[in-house]
Amino acid sequence: MPPTPASSGSARPASVINEEIRALVEDGGAGSDAYLELLVEWAAAQRSEGLRSDVTEAA
Repeated sequence: MPPTPASSGSARPASVINEEIRALVEDGGAGSDAYLELLVEWAAAQRSEGLRSDVTEAA
């Protein structure tokens, strides 16, 4: 069995990060470093939450 990659998932829910992204965009911050960092964090949270829901559904 292949080794399990280290989890670097977000500690915050994707919905919380999404709200920060929306606020930043409304303030004209799309394309800023903060925006890009939030996008990366949001994507990690989405993957993490998706994995958890798959496990829950399978159980």
